[in-house]
Amino acid sequence: MSDATASFIPLGAIIQSLYVAGTNIVLGFPSQKAYESHNACFFGETIGRVANRVKGAKIDSLNGGQSYTLAANNGPNNLHGGVVGWGKKVWDGPKPVGVREIPAFEGKSDKIDGGESVQFTLVSEDGDEGFPGKVEARVIYTVSKEKSEDGKEKVLLGIEYEAELLDGEVEETVINMTNHSYFNLTGGPSIEGTIITLATNQYLPVDQGGIPTGGPVPYSDPAVKAGNVPFTLGAVEPDIDDCFIVNEDPSSVPIDTRSLPLKKNLSAFHPESKIHLEVYSTEPAFQFYTGKYIDIPAVDGVPARKPRSGFCLEPSRWVNACNVPEWKGQMLLKKGGKYGCKILYRSWKE
Repeated sequence: MSDATASFIPLGAIIQSLYVAGTNIVLGFPSQKAYESHNACFFGETIGRVANRVKGAKIDSLNGGQSYTLAANNGPNNLHGGVVGWGKKVWDGPKPVGVREIPAFEGKSDKIDGGESVQFTLVSEDGDEGFPGKVEARVIYTVSKEKSEDGKEKVLLGIEYEAELLDGEVEETVINMTNHSYFNLTGGPSIEGTIITLATNQYLPVDQGGIPTGGPVPYSDPAVKAGNVPFTLGAVEPDIDDCFIVNEDPSSVPIDTRSLPLKKNLSAFHPESKIHLEVYSTEPAFQFYTGKYIDIPAVDGVPARKPRSGFCLEPSRWVNACNVPEWKGQMLLKKGGKYGCKILYRSWKE
C-alpha cells in the first residue's frame, strides 16, 4: 500500500494490521511464519470455500444429486473451509490494481475517493478439502481516508470478493467468503468495556455443534440488546458466537450481492480509547463472536492473546445454507456465474 494504514500478507490474503490514530485495531502477528505456526484462531484470514460450518462435513446434493464428503475439522462438521482452508493457503499477490473508489454505504450517499488498491488471487483445485470444482477466487483491498465535517479523519478499508467456477466437469459448487479479523479497540489485552450495537436481533438458533436448527428468531439473551440497542462487553459475559440475520428472506439473496447496498452490521466504541468501528456489508447475515476460545502464546515479541482479547464480525451467507434447500441459492455458484460480496470497515478516534 502507499502508506502504513493497513498491511496484508500472501498467506490467507490476511489483513495483518489496520491502524487508527496509532492503534492497530486488528489482532495479528509480525511475520508470516508466526501465522503459519500459531494462527489456529484464523486472525485476519480470508475464509473459504465456505465460511462457518457445514453440517456433518458433507454437501448433501450438488451436480444432479451427488453428495460430497468434506474435511471434518470442527467435531463432525467442516469449519471455515477445512483443515487447510483458503485462509491457510498462500495467495498470489498483493498485485496493485490502481485507485478504486469506496462505494456509498448506509448513511453516506456519495462515493469516497479511494487509495491504491491491491488484489490477491487463489486457484482452488477440484476436490480441495472435498469441495467440488476448480475455482478462482479474488479479494481486493482498498484503503481510504474520509474527512468528516468536524475535521475528524476516518480510516476506511473496503474489501471486495469474487469467485468463478473454472472449466471442468463440475457444473456447480458452493461458496461463502468472509474475513476473520479480530478487533480490539482498546490497545490492551481485553475487549472489556467495548460498547457494541448490532443492527438486528434476528439470529439462527443452533445445536451444540453450531448448526442451525431452524430459521431466524429473536435473540433471547437478556444481556444482549441486539437490534440497534447498545450493550457493553464485560470481562466474561456476554459470551456470543451466533449468526445474526440481516435479510430474513433467503430466497431473495443472489449469489453475487455486490450490487446491493452496504448496510451497517455493527457499531463499536470504547470509552477509554475513544476509538469507533463500524462494519458494513452487502451480505444477508453476520457472525458475531466475542473470542471465548482465543489462546495464543507470546510469539515474536507480541504478548499472549487470551479469551476475549478480540471480537469478530464476519459478514456472510446463512450458516449451512448449502444443505438447506430453501437457503441453498445464496451459496450456489454455477458455471458461467460469479460469486461476489463487499465489506467495509470504517474506524476513527474522537
